Amino acid sequence: MPEIHCTPPRLTLAQAPLTHEISVINEQGEPQRIAIPAERALTVYLNKRELVTLMTLGAHPELLVLGYLRNQRLVESASQIESITVDWDVGAAAVNTRCGVDALAAHTAPRVITTGCGQGSMFSSVMENLDGLHLPPATLRQSELYGIVNAIRLQQSVYKQAGSVHGCALFRGDELLIFVEDVGRHNAIDTIAGWMWLQDADTGSGADKVFYTTGRLTSEMVIKAAQMDVPIVVSRSGMTQMGHEVAQRLGLCAVGRATHKRYLCFSGAERLRLDALPAPT
Repeated sequence: MPEIHCTPPRLTLAQAPLTHEISVINEQGEPQRIAIPAERALTVYLNKRELVTLMTLGAHPELLVLGYLRNQRLVESASQIESITVDWDVGAAAVNTRCGVDALAAHTAPRVITTGCGQGSMFSSVMENLDGLHLPPATLRQSELYGIVNAIRLQQSVYKQAGSVHGCALFRGDELLIFVEDVGRHNAIDTIAGWMWLQDADTGSGADKVFYTTGRLTSEMVIKAAQMDVPIVVSRSGMTQMGHEVAQRLGLCAVGRATHKRYLCFSGAERLRLDALPAPT
């Protein structure tokens, strides 16, 4: 049995501009300057072996890589990782583990291509292990759901400045814990997963958390939330058929089309407490 280390991984704090200014021509034929989201390639090397290239905004690259490794089940705990070094000059992230990664080729060879933008592939072993996911009991009050939607509405974001990005967030009730934007919603949820891994046992647990995304709830998004032990997900968008089937199978509460005080609960309605119903007319 490998030695257990409790030391968290060493992370660089690589910085990169989140937007890029360009010239465009408007509907009047007039030139103007606008900001658009940055997009850059980050090639991940695991113990000097090339693993994957992620297209990302680059806001939190180390957390993105950590969350990607977690959600692909390539490492079992953050303590297995010695360091993650990101170098934007070469567009690479070097991950060094303390004890190696067993049977890496067997884990990474088969892939399922998903509907993600920016990065949307899952290793088949993740898809095959759904029955091993057991979500904790948790509920969300309707009033807290409205608080979540309002908090996202008020959040300062790259989207408000430049558009064309997805946002994801983690809440405890209607308390915002972390908000992440990226060119793909899969990158954003992986970054949150990486952040959770570095927190203490209380903050890092998903049992009392709600995951929010601006993107649609596909099967991969549902699975990743469940892997983080988060039993309730909320989306501004809708839900796919496979996402719905997986959510029902896992007993996950999925709320979609959540804007203002309107929403649809697609699955797990028993987790939603209706304490803010409108008065009868």
